[in-house]
Amino acid sequence: MSGALLEVRDLDLYYGDAQALAGVSLEVPKGEIVAIVGANGAGKSSLLRTISGIERSRSGAIRFDGRDITAMESHGICDLGIGQVAEGRQIFPSLTVEENLEMGALLPRARAHAARSFEEVFGLFPRLAERRTQLAGTMSGGEQQMIAIGRCLMGRPDLIMFDEPSLGLAPTVVQEVFHTIRLLHAKGLTVLLVEQNVALSLKLSEHAYVLENGRVVMSGSGEELLRDDRVRQAYLGL
Repeated sequence: MSGALLEVRDLDLYYGDAQALAGVSLEVPKGEIVAIVGANGAGKSSLLRTISGIERSRSGAIRFDGRDITAMESHGICDLGIGQVAEGRQIFPSLTVEENLEMGALLPRARAHAARSFEEVFGLFPRLAERRTQLAGTMSGGEQQMIAIGRCLMGRPDLIMFDEPSLGLAPTVVQEVFHTIRLLHAKGLTVLLVEQNVALSLKLSEHAYVLENGRVVMSGSGEELLRDDRVRQAYLGL
């Protein structure tokens, strides 16, 4: 792959003496959807947390748009254009929909565009516009996921990392979430997707990596991995 917006090279991460990532390397080309699949505990969320600066790698390098971000603080990484929709949504339940979205526009890169960002988010999620004054904690799981995605978009990212976006959602809502990811991709956003639904994520992605025990053990196009017998047996039950 060429034209990588995000490059990860030989990344090692430890929690105490336990190694969570071992020599992980990957590329996310600009404008593409790249999926990371693997079993629970494989290191997928740890990888996203390290890219976003929440965790500190012991060795290796992370580059975004040609810039080394390995040692940067998470707020600086966000302001460069990496947004994350965290596992479990992590909205502010005691704030309104509008107040939650406003939190996403606090980044220096986003402040001047807040009004336009609100229009774009409410255009993408009309339900949020209808309920902008409602407390976020009183809304359904699917609506809360809309808030989480909308808050991320308010920061005007160039790359969005999704961590298990379908977790705990009804099947019809899952389809809505994936439709939203397709729409964002069609608008030119680059996506790094960690998702428990392996079949859906591989169908959606142009390239994918398989993580096992903190290591990349396979990579290829989403279609190639969907056809691979090892992937089908291990993750699709086929």
